[in-house]
Amino acid sequence: MSGCKPVIAVAGAGRMGTGIAQVFACAGHRVKLIDLKKRSGDEEQFVLHNALEQIKENLKFLSSLHVFEEKLVEQILNRISCHDITSAAEALPEAGIVFEAVPEVMEIKKTALTFISSLVGSETLIASTTSTFLVETLSSYVKGPERFMNTHWLNPAYLIPLVEVSPGENTSPVAIQDMFTLLESAGKVPVRCAPTPGFIVPRIQALAMNEAARLVEEGVASPEEIDRATRVGFGLRFAILGLIEFIDWGGGDILYYASNYLKDSLRDNKFAPPSIISENMEKGKTGLKAGQGFYDFTDRDVSAYRRETIAKFVDLLKHLGFLAYPQEE
Repeated sequence: MSGCKPVIAVAGAGRMGTGIAQVFACAGHRVKLIDLKKRSGDEEQFVLHNALEQIKENLKFLSSLHVFEEKLVEQILNRISCHDITSAAEALPEAGIVFEAVPEVMEIKKTALTFISSLVGSETLIASTTSTFLVETLSSYVKGPERFMNTHWLNPAYLIPLVEVSPGENTSPVAIQDMFTLLESAGKVPVRCAPTPGFIVPRIQALAMNEAARLVEEGVASPEEIDRATRVGFGLRFAILGLIEFIDWGGGDILYYASNYLKDSLRDNKFAPPSIISENMEKGKTGLKAGQGFYDFTDRDVSAYRRETIAKFVDLLKHLGFLAYPQEE
């Protein structure tokens, strides 16, 4: 990827596509927002007008929150041009990177990716934003699978930093690095994920949300109490510590015993600890207190790590108004 900012094409003018277009326009890229669906002239104008208006509304709202000055809104919007399928043949060859963001229907994905790869340059990166299909399936529709990968963005794309990057067996290391560099330059936090259903976040998220729904179903707590508990107890901790890091922080042995207790008490094997937790227990790799768990702490200043982590918690609690301060008598 050259030193200048590449032109970004986003194929799909729905919520995900407009969010991605907004991200790269804010980062200083020229963006081609393309609606690949065949429509009547009036309908096409309506769809693209609405897409641009949604981006404008988002930008104005962010400026009202003092994220940036309002005068920048028009500058950002001017970097985005809208195209229907008839003008896509002129817009796509200019792109250095194309993000496909059409609906999650295999036939639509196939048509879009075949069309895109037939028009762009041979070195243009192509990425699908799919939340459903594996990269190896979609890469078969792309000329030059070495430049193709999945990039799973989380809604709202213009706010959530994480992007899960899932390269295929044939994706070149250079293409992966170029994608990471591009995403990081736009303020995103990319993570690499093997081709697997659910990527990382949706897979964990599905389990957590379904279990929350079961708690309501079983009458354990009201929806309001569950939401309050997850925001204040669950969300706060995992805003600072990742799930695996939290296992090491609290102790893999604690998770092992708690999981077996839940499995036996609720008579449900879904709570049983996975083999890797049991194996770590056998090896004494129980986390921070043992010096090793999923992470190796033997060469780290554990005291400094603890202080830095607690300081982050304190800052977050202060910001959210959850930290009680001692009062003078």
